[in-house]
Formats: sequence, C-alpha cells, structure tokens
Amino acid sequence: MSAVTHLSPLTHTISSISSGFTFSLARSFSHDSLCLNKLLAYPKDIASISLLFDQFDQPSPQQWDIIIRDISSSSQPEKSLLFYIVMRRNGVVPTKHTFPSLLKSFSKSKRNPLQLLPHIVKYGMDSDSFVRNSLISVLFSSLDVQLARQVFDESTQTDVVSWTALINGYLKIDCFIEGLKCFKEMRLKCVKTCGMTVVSILGAAGKMGNVWFGRSIHGLYVETGRIKWDVFIGSAIVDMYSKCGVYGEARKYFDQMPSKNVVSWTALIAGHLRCNRYNEAIIFFQDMLMEKVRPSDFTITSVLAACAEIGDLIHGRCVHGHISRYKLEMNSEVGTALINMYAKCGCLNEAFMVFKKLCGKDVYAWTAMINGFAMHGDAIGSLNLFNEMLSSGIHPNEVTFLGVLNACSHGGLVDEGRKVFTMMKQRYDLEPGLDHYSCMVDMLGRAGYLEEAKKMIGDMPIEPTARVWAALFGACMIHKAYDLGEYIGKHLIKLQPKHSGRYALLANLYSRCQKLDSAAEIRKLMKVKGVKKIPGCSWIEINGAIHEFTAFDSSHYESYSLNEMIDCFIAQMRLDCSFFAFDVDME
Repeated sequence: MSAVTHLSPLTHTISSISSGFTFSLARSFSHDSLCLNKLLAYPKDIASISLLFDQFDQPSPQQWDIIIRDISSSSQPEKSLLFYIVMRRNGVVPTKHTFPSLLKSFSKSKRNPLQLLPHIVKYGMDSDSFVRNSLISVLFSSLDVQLARQVFDESTQTDVVSWTALINGYLKIDCFIEGLKCFKEMRLKCVKTCGMTVVSILGAAGKMGNVWFGRSIHGLYVETGRIKWDVFIGSAIVDMYSKCGVYGEARKYFDQMPSKNVVSWTALIAGHLRCNRYNEAIIFFQDMLMEKVRPSDFTITSVLAACAEIGDLIHGRCVHGHISRYKLEMNSEVGTALINMYAKCGCLNEAFMVFKKLCGKDVYAWTAMINGFAMHGDAIGSLNLFNEMLSSGIHPNEVTFLGVLNACSHGGLVDEGRKVFTMMKQRYDLEPGLDHYSCMVDMLGRAGYLEEAKKMIGDMPIEPTARVWAALFGACMIHKAYDLGEYIGKHLIKLQPKHSGRYALLANLYSRCQKLDSAAEIRKLMKVKGVKKIPGCSWIEINGAIHEFTAFDSSHYESYSLNEMIDCFIAQMRLDCSFFAFDVDME
C-alpha cells in the first residue's frame, strides 16, 4: 500500500494536530513530495509551515508557490517576501501563481505593490492576465487608481475576469459611478457577464441604496436565467435588498435559497443592522446557530453591534461565549466590537478587561475604550488612556479625538479640551469636522464661555449645522442667556423648518422666561406648518426577550396592565425640575 493511502485518514484531522506531531509526520514522508504537498494544503501556523517545508530536498516551483500562498494568507503575510527571496537565491524561477500571492501579502501588510513591478516585468508576467488582474486589484487597494486603470488599458486581452477586477476595484473604494460606467462599457464591448460581475454590481446597488437599479440587475440576469442561481448570487441579492431597506424581499429571496452558508446569513443580519432593525438581526443570528452554521468574524461583529445599539447585554454575553465556542480569533475587529458592546450596555469593567487582554491593539480598539470611558462620565480615565495610546506610538484618528473631546466636554476639562483640539490640527494634521466643533462649542458653553463658543462658530471654516447651534442653545439654557438663546432658537427653525424638536426648544425657552404668549405662538406655528412631534421609542429586555414600546402605542399584548401600573406610579410621584439643565426635547 502506498504512502498516499496511509495518509488519507490523517488528512481530516491534520488541522488540529500540534506542530511537533506535524513535523514527525512530515519526516515520515520526507521522500514523498505528493504527501508533503497534501500536508501543506491544510491550514496551520507559520512555524508548522516552515517545519514542513524544510522536509523538501529541492522544492519545485509549485511547492514554493504553495508556501508563499499559505503565508500570504496567514496572520504574518509580510514574511512571504522572505520565502520569495530565498526562492530566488536558490535559482527557482517564479511562476504566474507566485506573484498574485505576493501581491496579496503586500496589500495585507500595507506595503507598496509597485516594489514587485520590476520583478513581474523581468520574468515576463506582465502579459499574463492572471497576474495583471491581481495587480489591478492590489493597486486599487493601495488607492493608486490611475495606475490600476493604466494597467487595465494596456492589457492586450481583456476578458470578463479583467473587467470584473476593474469594476470591483472602483466599487471597493466607493467610486460607484466609475464602477457602473465600466460595467456599461463592458456590455457595449459585448463581453459576456459572469456571476461574480453581477455579485459586484448588486453590491454597488446596495451600497448606493438604489433598489430600482438593484431590481433591474436582479431581473435582467437572475430572473431570466442568464446567470445561474447559486449561494453567492443569492447572498448578493439578500444583501442588496437588506441594504436598500426592503426587508420583505430580502427575507423572501433568503428563504428561496436552496442552500445557505455563513455569507448569506451574514448578509441578512448585516443588512438589518444597517437599517436599524437590531432585534431582527439578533433573532436571525439565533436562527443561524440553530441551523448549525458556523459564524464568521463579520457575523460576530454585526450581532455585537446590534446588541450594543439596544443595550441587549444578555445576548451580547452569549455572543462573547460563541467566540470561544467556535474558536474564533480574538482579532482587533472582534475585540473592538466587544468593547463597544460592553461599554454601551453599562459594563465598563468588562469592556476594559477585553481591552487589556486584546493583543495587537489598533487605533479602533483604543478609540472604542476611550469612548467607553467618555460615555460613562470618566473624563480623567478617557484622557489618561488617550495619553497612554499616544505613548504607545498609535496615531489617533478623527473618531479618537471626538471621544476625547466628548469626555472633556462632559467632565468640564476645558483647558485639556482646548489642548486636544489644537493637537488634532497642528500635531496630527487632522481637519476637525462638524462633530468636533459641536463638542468644542458644547464644552465651552457648559463652562460658561458663551462668547468664546459663539466666536468659534463664527470662525468655523465650514458652514455650521443645526447640531452645532443646538449645542450653544443648550448652554444658553444652562446659564439663562435667554436673549442669545432666542436668536439661536429662531435660527434653528430656519435651518430645520420641519424638525419638531426645534420648535419645542424655542417654546421651552419662552416658557422658562415666562413669555407664555410667545410659547403659545410657537406651538400654533407648528400646527400651521403641519409639523408633528415624532413619538419616542424604547426597548426593555425581560428574561432575554426584547420588548419595544412607542409613545401612545397600545399594540403591546400587556398594554392594559402596563398602563395601570404607570398610573399607580404617577399617583405616588411629584414633579421636581430643580436639577434639570435641559429639556427632554433638547437632547
């Protein structure tokens, strides 16, 4: 019996054996390159790959390609370049499969892919369509759009794969119009559309929220049978309808899918998350687990985001447990989602525990924890963590600064807030956005620096929005600067004439300073203009179930009992507004 036959039972368990046993097994078949190739094909860490590869006396070009491909897909893709260098020193000529893997590793490790261009030309691979398509994709990833288009235009042969690489490149960087122009150009050149092209175009329709265009592509290619229905097409259709907010059709086509994988389930979950249907997203995740589908990192981050938005701590903790159960990697994306979930659910200590255990913290993980401290009113903790982040060499982004400024605003740390705002512009060359200015105005206003806050609005390089003016209005209410508040209130109504909250703000101000006739005029103006207040909505979790309540809604099955209990509470309560600085309508 051959060595290959002996190896067959082992191939199903090779991914779970230790590096030491892998090494012993490799030595047993050190003279059988076919067996070693089979071992290399299974996922493992870099140490195991290196040990296995050492068993080859004279690796063939194909075996070099396998090792470079595996390492480029690992957690340390940059090390694939070292193997390429050794490969060349050994006199082995790269093949058309070598460079796509290297390009992938360059893209993942944020290296400049142009460093490989001389090698691609030297070995005559610049004319190979497989290599050129990979180069186009990587150039788009590194935002070298003009060169990517130039590589495509200089191609002697462009097939559907080349066109799809070009279209995908534009769509990946959110250049939807350019991507769709390329799709139109491809059709005019009579290039036959494939399933992957349709998947890309449906994705673009979803991101643009253009359900009409998405339906057109769906009908033209899928309903007519031009493109064969498979799990990828089905997932793209579900994703497109979900992102466009057409939940009924998303669920309809999801249910019609003959087979569903993690991609299709995640498309349904993520689509509902984007459209603020958090409860449904959590329910779909539970259904997915019941169908024995293993979640991906993206599934986990989507569900954690849904739990965070509605404060569903019970399900959030369950999802945390699934990370360990399914042996998912605790990478920065998953860790950041966990930190955000625990912080928003009021568990700051648990959020900090996740943060401390997280390896390889990036700017997003640091930012999530800084925002967590700010959210819980710990301005000093937020500021200290920000300084620790800077000391560790991580460069903050715009969201990081927003979190720190929020902390300074609610903690009354005016001097620190001024320094952070200046640091953002001068040291890190980041341009403050409307939210940053809104934070600064709020911080200065709360502390009583109304004139400085007003001057900051006047000096803004961008047009101040209603959010910025509303921050100053709130400060006027705190410090009883009613004249300035009246001016801002009228300006807010001009900016947002259909926003009921803006009328309520000015009416509350008039009531506060005893101008009851003016308050009545504002409420009358609302009726004349047909402006109605949007009813509030809240969620309550009881025994793992989420209950949604809307003001004046009696559709809940226990509405009668709930109203009776509320009446009992009201009878025992009395109004005390002495400690309130803001009206509810202001927030």
